[in-house]
Amino acid sequence: MRVNREIRAQQIRVIDDEGNMLGVMTVPEALRIAEDRGLDLLEIAPTATPPTCKIMDYGKWKYENKKKATAARKKQTVVTIKEIQMRPRTDQHDFETKMNHARRFLLDGDKVKVSLRFMGREMAHQELGMDVMKKVHRFR
Repeated sequence: MRVNREIRAQQIRVIDDEGNMLGVMTVPEALRIAEDRGLDLLEIAPTATPPTCKIMDYGKWKYENKKKATAARKKQTVVTIKEIQMRPRTDQHDFETKMNHARRFLLDGDKVKVSLRFMGREMAHQELGMDVMKKVHRFR
């Protein structure tokens, strides 16, 4: 965003600090008006024909934008993904313990990913893994 003497256009459309249209004028004229009011000239629409500039307090505008960005960052929530790893031969007590952990993670607002790990010849019996995943799905 260009400010004051950084504005390059020959003619600009000017809006004053109260939102009133002052019309199309040259940059030096608009700068003189802004300086008389003790404010800055900001280019708010550089792609318009002619470019649109507004007379405002640049320092105050930057401060307010920074405050808005900080407030927006405070409101956003970070979702974390917790992972629970199972095996086809996971014992019933271990299974219940892991599911209780998963329930606690969900109540805390996290997402839970359940992954199934096969070792060696367990891959030949993938139906056992499907049974474990069905138990996970049914667990309350």
